[in-house]
Amino acid sequence: MDLIRIIFAILLPPLGVFLQVGFGGAFWLNILLTLLGYIPGIVHAVWIIARR
Repeated sequence: MDLIRIIFAILLPPLGVFLQVGFGGAFWLNILLTLLGYIPGIVHAVWIIARR
């Protein structure tokens, strides 16, 4: 299941984070990072998925 989340994290970072943590603070932070730059959103999403 983590592989699917990581694929989603690369294609659409907030979706990968949402599947991992739901509508928590990490989700909203990831949306902000993705809007500011796509790469920071990907890095944050993969970090959230790999950490849990």
